[in-house]
Amino acid sequence: MTDVHEIQRRLVELDVEHRDLDAVINKLTDDGHNDQLQLRRLKKRKLQLKDHITLLKMQLVPDVPA
Repeated sequence: MTDVHEIQRRLVELDVEHRDLDAVINKLTDDGHNDQLQLRRLKKRKLQLKDHITLLKMQLVPDVPA
């Protein structure tokens, strides 16, 4: 992914998915959901998204020669 517009588009998609997962996790937690495995999987996916978002944001920053 080298196209800036493509990276920005993907960032928006991942941000939306990250927010959606956050809402689902909060809803399940507030409802007293007891499926800890499902919650762990959702939290792990949310963390993976966060890491991917960070990597894409780093690609948008131009390299500065030292």
